[in-house]
Amino acid sequence: MKISSLTMSPLSLFFGNINVSQRIESFREAEARLLEYAKTRFHPILQSPHSHSHHDAHDSSNHDFEIIDTPIAPPSVVRSDGSSQSVNDCRMGELVGDGGCMGKTSSSSLSPAPCQLFGKDGADTGKSYHIHGIKVVNRKLISLGDDDGNTNNTDGPNNPAPLVLLHGYANGSLYFYRNLMQLSHYHFPTIYALDMLGWGLSSRPDFAPVLIRARGGNGGDAKSTKSNSNNSYKKTETSQLKPDDQTEHKVSTNESFFVESLESWRQQHNLPKLTLAGHSMGGYLSVAYAEKYPQHVERLILLSPVGVPQKSEEDDLKIQQRMDSMPVYVRMMVKTARYLFDKGITPGSFLRSLPNSKSKAMVDSYVLNRLPAIDCDNERTVLSEYLYQNSMMPGSGEYALEGILTSGAFARVPLVRRIPQLVNSDNGDGMEVHFIYGENDWMDYKGGLEVQRQCWKKRLEWKEMKEQKLQVTKQVKKQKLLADECSHDDASIKTTDSNNDILPPPPPKVFVHGVRNAGHLLMLDNYKEFNAAVIIAGGGEGKLPSGMPRPVEFVCSEMMAESDRSITSDSVGSYIRTFDRHVMSEKDAANFFRGGHGNRREQKEVIDKMDHSSEKQGDMIRAEEMKIEEQLA
Repeated sequence: MKISSLTMSPLSLFFGNINVSQRIESFREAEARLLEYAKTRFHPILQSPHSHSHHDAHDSSNHDFEIIDTPIAPPSVVRSDGSSQSVNDCRMGELVGDGGCMGKTSSSSLSPAPCQLFGKDGADTGKSYHIHGIKVVNRKLISLGDDDGNTNNTDGPNNPAPLVLLHGYANGSLYFYRNLMQLSHYHFPTIYALDMLGWGLSSRPDFAPVLIRARGGNGGDAKSTKSNSNNSYKKTETSQLKPDDQTEHKVSTNESFFVESLESWRQQHNLPKLTLAGHSMGGYLSVAYAEKYPQHVERLILLSPVGVPQKSEEDDLKIQQRMDSMPVYVRMMVKTARYLFDKGITPGSFLRSLPNSKSKAMVDSYVLNRLPAIDCDNERTVLSEYLYQNSMMPGSGEYALEGILTSGAFARVPLVRRIPQLVNSDNGDGMEVHFIYGENDWMDYKGGLEVQRQCWKKRLEWKEMKEQKLQVTKQVKKQKLLADECSHDDASIKTTDSNNDILPPPPPKVFVHGVRNAGHLLMLDNYKEFNAAVIIAGGGEGKLPSGMPRPVEFVCSEMMAESDRSITSDSVGSYIRTFDRHVMSEKDAANFFRGGHGNRREQKEVIDKMDHSSEKQGDMIRAEEMKIEEQLA
């Protein structure tokens, strides 16, 4: 295996004289290797001992992989005049290496199109914006739902809306390499895994204009990812705003960078509907997108999303108590980390400040300790290289972190207040929102259950409103019939116009799932059960094979109490479906979710030792039983 950073000279690794073009090439090599793993090591047919040789919808020959680079309109928050710009107005930037034009290339050759915002010397040309990603198509499933073979069609009875996967903070599209084939294999005819704008191999524009607008007239210089930021970008005067309004302005400005770029990408691919699934920060931004463009979201799948719960005084007290119990040096490290966070120093910028050998060692250690499920040395090396090169390229989208979250990883505008307000007028039963957490996740599952609780109550209120509306409609019809029977000159008969009180769309339906033996990176820790959870969330539970592990589903106390009283199509019964998965209570959730662990490899080793010890004890007991049987014989 040849990975560029591993074959560079020791001097270049230490002193850091590696230009952006070299970084990009190393990144592409790692991406290509992960794609090979996706197509070979993690294909369900190849893994199954009961695989058949006949060709069907699950045959690997039916799957097409493409590496795509899509031109998009620059978000308004990075334009000097603050206006939008059509894709056709975006000129192509300088390309890394020799030529080629914007477009897409088949992954059969595993050589992606050389389309970046960076010029040949790694400079930001500022002339073009592109979203990089992976497209997977199961042609057999497409043909079952669409005779024309249109990979974007969602009208066919068997075709869910294309699945769009958004990665988490400082990650990339190929963090889903263990999931692409199985998700396509069983349910989703078309899948897009994207590098969000400012990350991965997508364009990485200077983020300074966003920071300038977000901070507006609050004073202080906006931190720039480059030194050539100019002041021509219009500032929004926020000094006269109330603190809460200032916060919302800051958050919405940072979110717009990602939301507008995703919408431009959707328009370019002519996708009327998306099944939008985002991990961690990608989950948070998926909600922000669904708020602005609900008509384009068929389902929302939040994979261990950040920023859900509302920070409380109790949380502050727990954090302080935890800090007080730490050694002095640990408290100093935490305070330093918070200080750097508040000053806009991101994990990526910190890594880039170190010698290459040191930063590479830190990333390798992170992957080794946080992902014990990856027990193949080659696979771990490639994934580490992918993560490392992603972090070492010029920073862009990473600088949104401080504008969206606080140093304690709480959202400045929590999703628990925002998701219950999501509406989709195209769906008469409300938008489906699915939370999926890992058993050992450091993201708090209680946030998902609280959102479920709030939406459940709002749906009950909506149901009462609907009943009242029906009663009014019946009364109006009765009045009109009575008016028709009477003389038109009789002014004593008045009818009520029910159209003045139109029933709003229902609040979301919220589901909460738990994946066993997984932490925050659940798509890698336990990819099989994770895949099942995403397929269930996407409406494909009936397509799962009987032997495939299912996630656990949880419901809040109010919903469980309602299910104990009665299950009807209009109550909790419409939430809790049958099939093979478990449905557990909020109390059960407290026992299931164990919280995060800093070093999951050590935890796995302890569990393996316990299992090994139990096996040895079992062998000893069976040996003793055999001796007794022989003596009795």
